[in-house]
Amino acid sequence: TAAPRRSPTCVCSLRSTRPTWLISPKPRKWVAFMKQRGCSCIAVNSHSRGSINELLNAVRGRIREIKLGVSDCTGTVLLVGIPNVGKSAIINAMHQIGRIGAAEKGKLKHATVSSHPGETRDISGYKVASHPNIYVLDTPGVLSPIFANDESGPRLVLTGAIKDSLVEEYEIAQFLLTVLNLRTECREWENLNLDGDKSSFADAIPTRSCHTKRQYSSDHTQDFIVRAVRQALSETIASFQGDLGNENDLRRLVEIQFTHLQNAFRISAETIEDRNKCVAVKLLNLYRTGRLGHYTLDHVPDFRQEVAA
Repeated sequence: TAAPRRSPTCVCSLRSTRPTWLISPKPRKWVAFMKQRGCSCIAVNSHSRGSINELLNAVRGRIREIKLGVSDCTGTVLLVGIPNVGKSAIINAMHQIGRIGAAEKGKLKHATVSSHPGETRDISGYKVASHPNIYVLDTPGVLSPIFANDESGPRLVLTGAIKDSLVEEYEIAQFLLTVLNLRTECREWENLNLDGDKSSFADAIPTRSCHTKRQYSSDHTQDFIVRAVRQALSETIASFQGDLGNENDLRRLVEIQFTHLQNAFRISAETIEDRNKCVAVKLLNLYRTGRLGHYTLDHVPDFRQEVAA
């Protein structure tokens, strides 16, 4: 009898603290596209118990298929992906929830989670299930030495997969604003309630610290500052008279937005270079933490056209 094919399972890590984002159109379309290509695919939110349980059940099912007829088997799962996409966060959630379900004793391990790429430098194992015993290996992020196209590099930098120290934050923020200006999401921000950005605690996985962080006027993550940033971007786009399809006009809009964002972020640095860098750092942080909305940078390919090609 031939052994079951050990095909990989694609995990679409959703960079959101809201479990409700699991039902938004883009992740569903990516999952459907991957399945059409014959790849097992699951959309996962590391902050959602239900989402992590779904992933654990899928892993248990695959282990049972591979170890069919073997009693008391032990399965090992290798989690591989590009840097800074939430691999360690997913493993921590699987380890925490899996141990509870298996009534495991002992000290809970924690993989290092960081907003910066390259923090995971060794391969470490974490037990996530019993009967069968399943261990997941956390691995350092990997990147292809060749980008698929000219836009792949900037998009990877924007998501934090490549260290900001290799590219100027100002350049990354310019690219981000260019992306936002060509999308429709930010034009609807004025109608959004910021309360919707906060976690649904009924389904949220508790963290090690439950202390509420005290906020100060310099904290750019406060709701009133985020609201001012969104308003500045949506208003500059709405009032812009140029052609967004023209590269020079688009560059001019980005410069206008940097000026407005200095006021939104309450920045008072002396030189224009310092002000722009401060705007860039704070803007990138809001984007990467989901405060500027949740969407993918890549469009879902048309599977029918791909097959025809």
